[in-house]
Amino acid sequence: MAKSRVFFTDMRCRIDRSLLGKMGELIDKAGISTIDFKNKYTAIKIHFGEPGNLSFLRPNFAKVVADKIKSLGGMPFLTDCNTLYPGRRNNALLHMDAAYENGYSPFSTGCHVIIGDGLKGTDDVEVPVKNGKYLKSAVIGRAIMDADVFVSLTHFKGHEATGFGGAVKNIGMGSGSRAGKMKMHCDGKPVVNKDLCVGCRKCAEFCAQDAFIYADGKASIDHGKCVGCGYCIGSCNFHAIDSPYDSSNEILNYKMVEYAKAVLDGRPSFHISVVNQVSPFCDCHSENDAAVVPDIGIFAGFDPVAVDKACIDAVNDAPAIMSSIMTERNVSGKDHFTDIHPTTDWRQQIGHGAAIGLGSGDYELIIVK
Repeated sequence: MAKSRVFFTDMRCRIDRSLLGKMGELIDKAGISTIDFKNKYTAIKIHFGEPGNLSFLRPNFAKVVADKIKSLGGMPFLTDCNTLYPGRRNNALLHMDAAYENGYSPFSTGCHVIIGDGLKGTDDVEVPVKNGKYLKSAVIGRAIMDADVFVSLTHFKGHEATGFGGAVKNIGMGSGSRAGKMKMHCDGKPVVNKDLCVGCRKCAEFCAQDAFIYADGKASIDHGKCVGCGYCIGSCNFHAIDSPYDSSNEILNYKMVEYAKAVLDGRPSFHISVVNQVSPFCDCHSENDAAVVPDIGIFAGFDPVAVDKACIDAVNDAPAIMSSIMTERNVSGKDHFTDIHPTTDWRQQIGHGAAIGLGSGDYELIIVK
């Protein structure tokens, strides 16, 4: 079986040649123009960054991708789904404010921002997981599944639960609605924080199982009736309903990979990962720690697993920046991800992705100078 082709360009630029120009050449040579974009709605899946965090991708990168898709006749939009946890991206209004604050406006990127799972994170669709071992179906933001073509644009970095956050995480976790994210993070059922509950009963309107009980003006959930769908989480304006986040890191990785498979099956896709400002933690934090390795470059290809593996190898081959979190770790010099987050195993993403047909960890690296 032929190795997946991954294309790479580094961060070096001559005075008359910009990094954005190199990125455009990279995605051209990686074959993005072989996709039929003509009159096709195209989701560009991105992480807009939690306000306060400064390691998210600059919107300039998104404009290169959007302009290329438009030049090929496509209709691109930038998208992400709402977060499960409270913050500034857990409903569409706050989420779009965050995107605009971080520079992702139609004027800077050349395309609109659409939050994939709607106002409260409840606009989603159930999608089968082919070859799924842990899940039979995934709950994905409707706007993402409505797209004809899917393009991921990822900031590659570390992650405290999954080891690293790359294309697979951007696709799988990022495309899950709030209910979908609960299914990945949780093997149990949601609970009500009675200190935050105001007794408005909005949650009961979203519950198809009639699982809500009210006493003394506060809600609780009958877990005998509850099926763990998670829609009540998105229904609450007061963040009073939450998931216990009880999946192990291993199971979380496997479920996330299966979500990515559900998102990509049955339509064209293309994947771009920028390996710069490689922070040790996710861009979901409202702060970012110092980069753990020097900036490396941009990777692109049709296989998200191969793109992730190429990024991992490049980061692990790079010298650690010892003024970063590496000073606090027992650094082996062989695996930066394990050094930073020793309770995680990033190999689970790569291995399970190959096992279920999402992609391959074997790749041929093609340098674009």
